Amino acid sequence: MNLSDILNRTHPLSFEDCNCLENIFQEVKLTKGSILFNQDKTERKFYFIKKGIARAFTTADGDEITFWFGQEGDPILSINSYIFNQASYETIELLEDAVLYETSNQQLNELYETNINICNWGRKLAENELIKTEQRFIARLTGNSKKRYEGLIKSYPALLNRVQLGYIASYLGITQVSLSRIRK
Repeated sequence: MNLSDILNRTHPLSFEDCNCLENIFQEVKLTKGSILFNQDKTERKFYFIKKGIARAFTTADGDEITFWFGQEGDPILSINSYIFNQASYETIELLEDAVLYETSNQQLNELYETNINICNWGRKLAENELIKTEQRFIARLTGNSKKRYEGLIKSYPALLNRVQLGYIASYLGITQVSLSRIRK
């Protein structure tokens, strides 16, 4: 997936504005298991996934709780660091070797201050991420485990072949044994 397609998927941009945004990103290749963001650290980077899968998790009582998966085209950011320049509440790990588009929050903010169209693009990005977070939250609170699993398959059909079942069970808020039963 190329960067201009990803950027315009967030919010349509003129050729010039898209080019301006593309110029602050660089392509990076990272290996499976790389940690992009660490819980309790203020993060300064922003990514889009060109190729690969990532997960966000937090640690509670010694257990990792997965609450987000990202795949091709998705942004990777700590919303707390991105908006408030404060410590991240999540750790973000690559689950596959990945190719990412990387920039800094500072470079994005500089463009937001000088270009209203890119500023609106950034607002739409934040709005889209908020909506996705609300949808995950509501699904977790209202749906039973089978419905959450069906929703995951509908939203991310290739995920089951690319992600460890333990991470999927954690994301769904169930045990691996329960996940096995649902999958049958």
